[in-house]
Amino acid sequence: MNILIDIVHPAHVHLLRNFYHEMVGRGHKVVVTCKDIPSARQLLEMYKIPYIYLGEKKDNIWLKAVEQLWFNLRLLRIARKEGCTLAFGSSITLAHIAALSKWSVFGKRINAILLDDDDDEVEPLYAKYGHPFADVVLSPMETPRKTQKVVYYPAYHELAYLHPKRFVPDASVLDDAGIRYERDANGRVVNVEPYFVMRFNAFKAHHDVGVVGLTIENKRRMVQLLSQHGKVFITTERNIDEEFMPYQLRVPQDKVHSLLYYATMFVGDSQTMTSEAAVLGTPSIRCNTFVGRIHYLEEEEHRYHLTYGFRPENSEAMFSRVNELLAMGTAALKAEWAKRREVLLSEKIDYTAFLTWFIENYPQSAEQTRKADISFWDRFK
Repeated sequence: MNILIDIVHPAHVHLLRNFYHEMVGRGHKVVVTCKDIPSARQLLEMYKIPYIYLGEKKDNIWLKAVEQLWFNLRLLRIARKEGCTLAFGSSITLAHIAALSKWSVFGKRINAILLDDDDDEVEPLYAKYGHPFADVVLSPMETPRKTQKVVYYPAYHELAYLHPKRFVPDASVLDDAGIRYERDANGRVVNVEPYFVMRFNAFKAHHDVGVVGLTIENKRRMVQLLSQHGKVFITTERNIDEEFMPYQLRVPQDKVHSLLYYATMFVGDSQTMTSEAAVLGTPSIRCNTFVGRIHYLEEEEHRYHLTYGFRPENSEAMFSRVNELLAMGTAALKAEWAKRREVLLSEKIDYTAFLTWFIENYPQSAEQTRKADISFWDRFK
């Protein structure tokens, strides 16, 4: 099987890196492409994933539309050259080349399977211009979808790389970050010095128009509050504000999830890192105007009680919640969240295991999954 993967965000490297190595190890050919996204390219190199460089992408929404046509043709040409018959991932371009391939002039048919964990109303352009051209849209359970092409599964994107079968925390990150800790008689990490991870988003994607997150005043106030209880590490999507430079995270990208695992708390306006913290059992606080609109995060908050979301106008409630959690103390907080995480893991699957099975058995797997009962998912736990 020859598979094409197009990377359009650093999170997609994490999402598909285990899948890539699984499929290559099984003898399949997997071709990866990536635009000029420095952090994504760095991650691909870290995880030893060869890729074809596609060039720069634009922030301006109108320029995005124009360059999309060019990317469509470029990616279709690559797919033809490499003999790919299956396009797989979260890039809208994959759906477009699948549609183009239906025209006999473009050669052999390409099937596209999209991975989408956002609600349609949150990403209306993606739903409108991506879903109709895909053969299958894979989504977490009960995510509202208008398309009949959806196939649901009980997991989150983050469980493709942070499920216990895929992730073992690397305690060396604590040494890298200068965090004190001890080990018990069995060598397990204990008594970790309290510290906090923060993430500030740029909100430059097409679905981020009109979206706001933490204000500069609330960022400043949150840093001051958390600094009274431990060290603070800040990571940003783009350039960091000068006043926060002393807190800039400087550990290797491939160790960030280990840092998040041992952290006392995560606070930010990022959807992905909020969910990553939740599935790792680290209390997470999110503040942006997406709150209340994304199903899988709502489930993590209201079913599993692993995270809390606040809209910017409710920032006082956010600070109250952070103070409540801090009052519990680090040890009690982490112990309680570890229990809540176990409940989540008991009901969710190893997403990479499912993706590998689904692709290797496609298209029969799509129909099997749609008809699946609860026991069907046990094979992927």
